[in-house]
Amino acid sequence: MRAFADTAGRHPDRPAVTHNGKVLTYAELDAWVRVTARRLGPDPGVVGVVTSRSAATVAGLLGTLAAGGTYCAIDPAYPEPRQRALMSASGCRLMVAAEPGAPAPPGVRAIDLPGQAEAARTAGRGRADAALVAADDPAYILFTSGSTGEPKPVVTPRGAISTVVGALRDLFGLTTADRVLQFASLNWDTCFEEILPTLTVGAALVFHDHAYSGSFQRMLRMIDAERITVLDLPSAFWHELVRHLVEERAALPASVRTVIVGGEAVSPVRLADWCALGTEAIRLVNTYGCTETTLITHAVDLHGPLAAGRAAPWAAGERVPIGRPLPHVRQHLSEEGELLVGGPSLALGYRGRPDATAERFVEMDLGAGPERYFRTGDRVSQASDGTLVHEGRLDHELKVRGIRVDPAEVEAQISAHPRVGAVAVTGAAVADHTTLAAYIVPRSSTAVATLAGDVLDYLRDRVPSHLVPSRITVVPELVYTASGKVDRAGSHQRYASATA
Repeated sequence: MRAFADTAGRHPDRPAVTHNGKVLTYAELDAWVRVTARRLGPDPGVVGVVTSRSAATVAGLLGTLAAGGTYCAIDPAYPEPRQRALMSASGCRLMVAAEPGAPAPPGVRAIDLPGQAEAARTAGRGRADAALVAADDPAYILFTSGSTGEPKPVVTPRGAISTVVGALRDLFGLTTADRVLQFASLNWDTCFEEILPTLTVGAALVFHDHAYSGSFQRMLRMIDAERITVLDLPSAFWHELVRHLVEERAALPASVRTVIVGGEAVSPVRLADWCALGTEAIRLVNTYGCTETTLITHAVDLHGPLAAGRAAPWAAGERVPIGRPLPHVRQHLSEEGELLVGGPSLALGYRGRPDATAERFVEMDLGAGPERYFRTGDRVSQASDGTLVHEGRLDHELKVRGIRVDPAEVEAQISAHPRVGAVAVTGAAVADHTTLAAYIVPRSSTAVATLAGDVLDYLRDRVPSHLVPSRITVVPELVYTASGKVDRAGSHQRYASATA
């Protein structure tokens, strides 16, 4: 990625990545990236990189891009069938293994990521020219939930990510003095919001085990010690952080200047709590975007030095805006209120899924000639100040931990269990976040008492944790609509109170 190489050339001695206090300079990371690209070889195609919370994953990401390849993150915590499915759906030809000698699926060649010490020794040998790439060449592949039970591979082009990374550097106001915490899952696009703007401006990206320890006290001490300036957090996690700050009468460390949230609706109650914590000097930025539209498309400052003033505190029942379009974004609201997004940040589509691509990526002429737009499925309204307010979904998709989940994918997985006759999966509100609830009808009356636990074990062996329901309930029958389709909401209403 040329923007990173240019930044490394300008700031060779600045810290690029720190991991539990160990510093990797831009020059050292650049050497690691170049040696990785050389090992991958020219035109490596889709490269599955087994991720870890470390600079090694950053070297794998940037090395793949530098070689002209397409990056595809593979979470080692996923069940092996899911890992194989992702590599197959993305068309992986190479896999960068987490450990030397790790096996690869059939048709995929495993290579070992060069170590940092090896990169330092060999970076100057036979330095290859940067790969020639075009704006429409794919940069990475990520997956969204699909109704068929199979993940949908979203192909994001290099031109889209370059456009958006520049916009996010401006949105976040990043400088070389910033230290950005790496918090998001390395298998979802939010991690690119943290990694790429940071490493193309000369700031420091901070990995630290205490960020993922489950202890807010430990995390806050780490933020203070590491002098973190920018946090990018899922809304549901931010809700819990605010609750902790209120209950413990604590405060964010003084180093923090910007907190970015997104992925789920912001609770107005938690927002009111945040505003009462003496956070006037900290930017709180709410963001919105889809994998298919590349990272963030809409944003608004909810509190802090750049936020619009409010006459009254936020109150329960209000809808918190998701923002205005960033400069590169074109938006259109349909007659049904669906948000459509156009502009240079659109994905190429779903790899190997032309029907799904045609359904969600549509061509429209709004007066300036035909243009591609992505149908987000989100229903919105527009406030008088131009900000958009989320009004719900036009389909059944949910957000679980900030990740889009189609209940039909979970239903398809559960239906494959030989003892399940019928299933309905829906969202259940728990505190300030959404979880999955499944209602299953047994195929026979045999061993009904153990069915829920057996299905849970079955899912854990096949799908990632965000697709595993928090509650599975065995029921005698589901509720159906007048047209004979399963009524997810009706089934939940009938049985939820009995299982609460």
